[in-house]
Amino acid sequence: MQFKLDVFEGPLDLLLHLISKHQLNIHDIEITKLLEQYLLYMDAARQQNLELAGEFLEMAARLVYIKAISLLPKPEEAEKAKRELQGSLMEYALAQAAAKQLREQFLADDIFVRKPVKLPKVQQAYKLRHSPDRLAEIFAQIGKERMKGKLLSDKITNTVTQAKSVSVISKVVSILRRLYGGNTVTVDSLYDGVTDRSARVATFLAVLELTRFGRIRLNEDNTLLTMCEKKGR
Repeated sequence: MQFKLDVFEGPLDLLLHLISKHQLNIHDIEITKLLEQYLLYMDAARQQNLELAGEFLEMAARLVYIKAISLLPKPEEAEKAKRELQGSLMEYALAQAAAKQLREQFLADDIFVRKPVKLPKVQQAYKLRHSPDRLAEIFAQIGKERMKGKLLSDKITNTVTQAKSVSVISKVVSILRRLYGGNTVTVDSLYDGVTDRSARVATFLAVLELTRFGRIRLNEDNTLLTMCEKKGR
């Protein structure tokens, strides 16, 4: 036979449940009956493989202690421990009642959350009326704007087409010619008179390629270029 056990936040929550379920008087708790029901719950929890926190075991030991000292000739200590337990239970019960009241008064969802706004329907049909002369004027203006755009597009296309593109290989040949015969060339001189961006980029890439393949070498401060000697076979 299997059944599902209720999950409690702590031992005091479980004790209040047992007191309410078995109609015990919280102001005069029957420790023996409460301890019996408490141990039955713990035993059922073990059978269901539920992990109980250490505070549940501490409360079980506390109940056993109260029952044990109540059997001694001097019951004053037992009454004191019993009253402490009853005080803790009543405080916890008041806290639960206050939490329930606050939960019922919680209105944040209604106050701070705006209800969905209904958007007005957009009229798709164009309902304005214009005179034939005004429509003709607008149509003529549109034609002029289109022609301007076409002319501007042609200018841009021509400009792009006529722009020069300098290849890296042409700059490689140019640098090797200047270094032929053991000449030393400054890096800055390679850019003398070169204003075109494409040519400057191609010059820079050409120096990198020649250095990478070991055709030229740079001095320590990267200001002079010299031709590398060919190694014999």
